Amino acid sequence: MEGIILGLFIPLLGTVIGSAFVFFMKKDMPALLQKTLLGFASGVMVAAAVWSLLIPAMDMAADNGKWAVFPAALGFCLGIAFLLLIDYITPHLHIDSKTPEGPRAHLSRTTMLSLAVTIHNLPEGMAVGVVLAGALQDGVGISTAAALVMSLGIAIQNVPEGAIISMPMRAEGNSRLKSFVIGSLSGVVEPIGGIIVILLASTTTPTLPYLLAFAAGAMMYVVVEELIPEASEGSHSNLGTIGFAIGFVLMMILDVVLA
Repeated sequence: MEGIILGLFIPLLGTVIGSAFVFFMKKDMPALLQKTLLGFASGVMVAAAVWSLLIPAMDMAADNGKWAVFPAALGFCLGIAFLLLIDYITPHLHIDSKTPEGPRAHLSRTTMLSLAVTIHNLPEGMAVGVVLAGALQDGVGISTAAALVMSLGIAIQNVPEGAIISMPMRAEGNSRLKSFVIGSLSGVVEPIGGIIVILLASTTTPTLPYLLAFAAGAMMYVVVEELIPEASEGSHSNLGTIGFAIGFVLMMILDVVLA
């Protein structure tokens, strides 16, 4: 049980550490650094989606022969659809954007920025939760070590994410303390999402491959919809690509070697 609690809250710690950068950095984060960090976060999430979520989903359905890919494919598409729906019904504002998305609402820029980050962090918490749920069940093939590696990988990419969140909050005119608190609270949704998925997965083991792929689809939606476009727009987009490669390789190594 201690390992499960640790696995749920390690990613939140990464967000808190990253958000604390607002106390040590200037009001605006250098664009080159932001692009690199966005690319890094993208690489970690893509690698986690493949090695920690989609491949285990197909391995668990291996007895179905050629149909082993069906739970992964269906779950992945449902994860994409779920984040698309959340994105559509939630008023939010992306970093460096002046045009809100979702339904019209009389909310402050700070609130809409916070909602955008919450949408972003939800699938990460779900991903950690479903892998931890797999580690709790016998005969699934997911070890506790693999679950903790997933949690650690998300925490590593949450460090630059926390900085990317808190620094724009500071640029909006908020105090350093308020920016830190908002950035840190954006990560609270991760353990909440993880707990919900663990409870769902504990009801019936056959749903686990679908939930793994569902989390992968949700994560990939965030990467394609938000992170990669922000890392690629404007000049010096090659830094985002380099950051992606570093994050992808790092998460791949963690998942294969340590688990």
